[in-house]
Amino acid sequence: MQTINLTARDNFARADIFLSENLSDYTRSAVKKLFEGGLVLLNGKKIKPSSQITAGDSVEVTLPDAVEYTAKPEDIPIDIIYEDEDVAVVNKPQGMTVHMGNGNREGTLVNALLFKLDSLSGINGVIRPGIVHRIDKDTSGLLVVAKNDTAHLSLSKQIEEKTCKRTYLALLEGILKEDTGTVTTYIGRDPSDRVKMAVVEPDKGKLAITDFTVLKRYKEGFTLCRFDLKTGRTHQIRVHAKYLAHPVVGDPVYGVKKQKFNLNGQLLHAWRLRFIHPRTGEELSFEAPLPDYFTNTLKKINEI
Repeated sequence: MQTINLTARDNFARADIFLSENLSDYTRSAVKKLFEGGLVLLNGKKIKPSSQITAGDSVEVTLPDAVEYTAKPEDIPIDIIYEDEDVAVVNKPQGMTVHMGNGNREGTLVNALLFKLDSLSGINGVIRPGIVHRIDKDTSGLLVVAKNDTAHLSLSKQIEEKTCKRTYLALLEGILKEDTGTVTTYIGRDPSDRVKMAVVEPDKGKLAITDFTVLKRYKEGFTLCRFDLKTGRTHQIRVHAKYLAHPVVGDPVYGVKKQKFNLNGQLLHAWRLRFIHPRTGEELSFEAPLPDYFTNTLKKINEI
């Protein structure tokens, strides 16, 4: 157990909002559990999530010890499109989480990789072995996996220095007028909903840059768009698409409430991946075709 003391600089209508802003690694549900466990005190007394916080108040929070889980190999079919002694490139299906998290300990890409591959880098620990970068659960497409620590460090540096190129395809709601452009914002936790990300003030988030190119406009009211990541923030393309007022079709978090198609998630696909091989120095480039549910939706649009 770890106890921390927080001092409120402003007034807060709710104590759970105050904690969410001060415990950036805690989700809304995790903050709720702190209150349920009586681990949040104001002036020595337990408080509710709805309790008011006044500027100058001292809030004492007891944080439970983190539970470390070890990912176990599982015989789950995955599409490994390239593999050598240093790296593997995987075409992740929609609906698969990349690694273990809260309430999600089985059926992940990591579980499948541990079964399929002979080795994975250990830099990210026993929960995320081999994982250099991630894509959302309901986003499909390419990601590179490191099979040893040397490869992991090289790939991480390429992502940091923006020499690893990641290109996505997405179907957007509405007609995007600009043919090309760059979205430059800061992305951080949505202050009104800590589960979501949002465009925020510079001191509240991290720089996020995305290039976009329109590939096709559909008269039925949709735009097929290419996105090139210049940074890699959580939900970056989905947040930037919403910022453009053209959210990704099928997005259950940032999209429109009334969906026109029977989809299981957003139509966002990690289409192309380019990086320098950690050992040989050769540039490798890979493409993954759009999945069937994506192409079927495009066909339906043409039939509307």
